[in-house]
Amino acid sequence: MAEAKVAVIGGSGLYDFEGLADIQEVKPDTPFGEPSDTIVVGTLAGTRVAFLPRHGRGHRLNPTSIPVRANIFALKLLGVERVISISAVGSLKEEVRPLDLVVPDQLIDRTRQRTSTFFDSGLVAHVGFADPFCPDLSTILAHAATEEGATVHQGGTYVVMEGPAFSTRAESFLYRSWGASIIGMTALPEAKLAREAEMCYATLACATDYDCWHETEEAVTVEMVVANLLRNVARSKNILQRIMPHLAGERACTCGSALESAIITARDSIPQETRELLAPLVGKYVEA
Repeated sequence: MAEAKVAVIGGSGLYDFEGLADIQEVKPDTPFGEPSDTIVVGTLAGTRVAFLPRHGRGHRLNPTSIPVRANIFALKLLGVERVISISAVGSLKEEVRPLDLVVPDQLIDRTRQRTSTFFDSGLVAHVGFADPFCPDLSTILAHAATEEGATVHQGGTYVVMEGPAFSTRAESFLYRSWGASIIGMTALPEAKLAREAEMCYATLACATDYDCWHETEEAVTVEMVVANLLRNVARSKNILQRIMPHLAGERACTCGSALESAIITARDSIPQETRELLAPLVGKYVEA
């Protein structure tokens, strides 16, 4: 099977990635079903990268229907250690203007219908999630975006809503009162599952609109979101080109040992089936 240490999960408008060399297409079988689409593995700026379109090519999957567990597990099977997420978001702050980029450092979960853990049967693990994004990878990503000439906001809270409908005006004002910076539909459970898989995870969020709180702006529409997102797609690809040479070394963060003290189930109580099922995640801590 193809291998890659870095993965890019592309959001709305970013369904493919030209410029990859030595391409292989894979679709690993996982205990959680098939990933969103075929994963394209290739070489970008000297680094082996796995590219996965989050919504499937042509945007076939709504945010709630994305098979996130299958996506992250499939990337784990490929050997991925670092995940860069590209996503479209609405701005909740005046200073975060449409077409600005945000590299958030916090999350608020407003989803209701999504399975957010690999550990729901036979094995219980409580990973630390106080800081949901890898600080090292986020810093590298923000620097690369700045070097590309983008207006970048490093840090900020990302509210994750269920969707697929946009916010009510009351909800939008509520999230602003919480001090949140941006709102989107896909960072969770992606970030949480990446942490359980001991992967570094960072998001490059492309602001497409002011949500519905900004009374002097026109109402949010799909056409507006897509038009602004497409303007950011080329820039996002250039940023990814810039960041790859900085991801070749060993990790110095704690993401790679997130499960070390997280497994609470007594080892002799873990069913053999569960050991084998989750071996790619827990194999270094639990014998199969």
